[in-house]
Amino acid sequence: MSLADATAAVADGGLVVYPTDTVYGLAGDALDSEAIERVFAAKGRDRSKPLSMGVGSVDAALDYVDASEREEAFMREFLPGAVTVVCEKRDRVPDALTGGKPKVGVRVPDHELALDFLDAAGPVTATSANRSGRSNARRVTDLDPEIRDAARVVLDGGETRGGESTVVDAAAGVIHRRGRDADRIEAWLEERA
Repeated sequence: MSLADATAAVADGGLVVYPTDTVYGLAGDALDSEAIERVFAAKGRDRSKPLSMGVGSVDAALDYVDASEREEAFMREFLPGAVTVVCEKRDRVPDALTGGKPKVGVRVPDHELALDFLDAAGPVTATSANRSGRSNARRVTDLDPEIRDAARVVLDGGETRGGESTVVDAAAGVIHRRGRDADRIEAWLEERA
């Protein structure tokens, strides 16, 4: 299926599987509580666990978060990349996405097809395209049947690099999950402490 099909599916409240710079992701409209619920249901994920938001650029991210100068500088240094940046969300970001928490994780993957999709359809949910507790999908053939059935469109970008994004609260200088580039991120945070 095409990028246009994927964009139309998100606009219509449907789910899309898309490749990223780590693993395949599962997208629904990040501003639509019903689409967010479909993502939680497809994954079998606890609703209290937040989902991240995928966008196509740092500038797009700044439309949905209240970023400090430090957070924006961090995003401009590390995004696009395998990093999830946790920032204060704006009111337009629904509590359904964040589990009622005041912050949202923002993801701008360093993957051409993902960026094209996110530019066209974003903001979307940025969560791995697997059932909770199961292995991440690095290829379309790795997708859990439940995810494949729930997705209206699957964008095949070939095999992804794997691994996890590093989850960072740049304002607090805290790495919540170490993934790719964690050492470089840690050095940046320490230099600017």
